[in-house]
Amino acid sequence: MYNKNSNQNLLESALIAMVGAGIVTSCAVSQGQHPLVALGITGVAVGFALFCQKSGVI
Repeated sequence: MYNKNSNQNLLESALIAMVGAGIVTSCAVSQGQHPLVALGITGVAVGFALFCQKSGVI
């Protein structure tokens, strides 16, 4: 069902992670969170997604 040997590169993974984290953090910013904290959260999410892809978790 899942293609574990996909040829998805790091740029595609980073963009997907940025969009996903950006949606959540934009809602948090609209509720009053500082924008730099939101960018930090997005950066951590992207780093974690790239780490997971390189290690073969996803």
